[in-house]
Amino acid sequence: MRIARLLGTVLGTTLLTTTAVLTAPAHAGPAAPPAGPVDSTSLDRTALRDSLDAIHEAGMYGVFSSVRDGGERWTGASGVADVETGRPVTPGMRHRVGSISKTFTSVALLQQVERGRVRLDAPIGDYLPDLIPGERGRRITVRMLLNHTSHIGDYIAGAFPSLTEGSTASLDEERFRSIRPGELVRLGLAAPATGRPGELPGSYSNTNYVIAGLLLEKVTGQDAEKHITRNVIDRAGLRHTSFPRTPYIKGPHPRMYESFYGLIDPPRDYSVYDMSWAYTAGAVVSTTDDLNRFYRALLDGKLIGKASLDEMTRTVPVSGLDYGLGIYSLELPGCGRFWGHDGAVFGAGMTALSSRDGKRQVALAQNLMKYQSVDDDGVPQSHAIDDALYGHVVRALCPAGSGSAPGAGLASPDARGELSKRLPGIDHSQLTKSLKFGQLSH
Repeated sequence: MRIARLLGTVLGTTLLTTTAVLTAPAHAGPAAPPAGPVDSTSLDRTALRDSLDAIHEAGMYGVFSSVRDGGERWTGASGVADVETGRPVTPGMRHRVGSISKTFTSVALLQQVERGRVRLDAPIGDYLPDLIPGERGRRITVRMLLNHTSHIGDYIAGAFPSLTEGSTASLDEERFRSIRPGELVRLGLAAPATGRPGELPGSYSNTNYVIAGLLLEKVTGQDAEKHITRNVIDRAGLRHTSFPRTPYIKGPHPRMYESFYGLIDPPRDYSVYDMSWAYTAGAVVSTTDDLNRFYRALLDGKLIGKASLDEMTRTVPVSGLDYGLGIYSLELPGCGRFWGHDGAVFGAGMTALSSRDGKRQVALAQNLMKYQSVDDDGVPQSHAIDDALYGHVVRALCPAGSGSAPGAGLASPDARGELSKRLPGIDHSQLTKSLKFGQLSH
């Protein structure tokens, strides 16, 4: 059965970072106006509102977004937080951010590098010899964990075994399971290696950032999630961001619906979930406004120094990405380069992108995942939601007067491909290399 093959190869390895197969809408936008400086009124609030509504109208249950350009800000929401009651989504809702958590973890470790407690190019075996013994521990460095060039396999298939058998039963069976990070690492180390340590291109693996959390605990003597909270989340002034201590999210939040390409019909709510399976690789809960504040503080040098930020933004090719240390870059012709991350867990997707100076930003949340259909070869197909997501992000990051109108310069296949690699929708997998859509995902 082709859908079973899709589950076994794609969904069985990672659910934290996702991509959408996007194509530019036919009405990509008007021709670019003459280039000129971006002024304080460059945000087109009506267009942002319309492009957000278009995502909901295309089939997304609920979507909310925060956009910033210098001192000007816009927030909006469209659709429902609960399909049964019709409760609307609102801009300030808390949401699971998935792999955006990796940026938080990387920042915390780079702070330890600045204190001299960790060396980026030291073998991980120097710090965690019992966790990663032998040749692997000697060859894999801290940097290789943070930029996904360790080639350690992903633990997701081991943590949710039914996915490799063409069933989503594990998602429900393990909803309230608590799993220790050491067990996640064991599962990842038992998975087939994806290459030799340090080899390029790298291969994205959530196991890397579970190990990073355990390294943080080793060198600080503190619980990793508490340490990140005090030294990154609190330091950045984030008031609505946290690692959940129970399966429940505190404060206003939407329900989070998972479809698994139609295998769960109707889509099921997974907003109540024990997130120990994601740990420091993907358990953070935040808001779109907090994410913009976080990346602005990071890129402004308020969380780590210039030398560390330079290391963080030094990228290598990883599964189709230009990936640094817990952050990646995205080049949009006519608009410039943007930095950030995206992520997803069951039912919840988030994207956060910022210009290098932190002045132009968008953070977007959605509460329906893997809504696409699959073709006869088990390859997920583009959906109208993908086009609408594309349109809103371009509208947010490429304002009129920035040298490119929304959509102008982005209609080329190369430009569309750059953006399509980053938006939530289809799971990244180290095994998608064997599938056609592996060329489109990260």
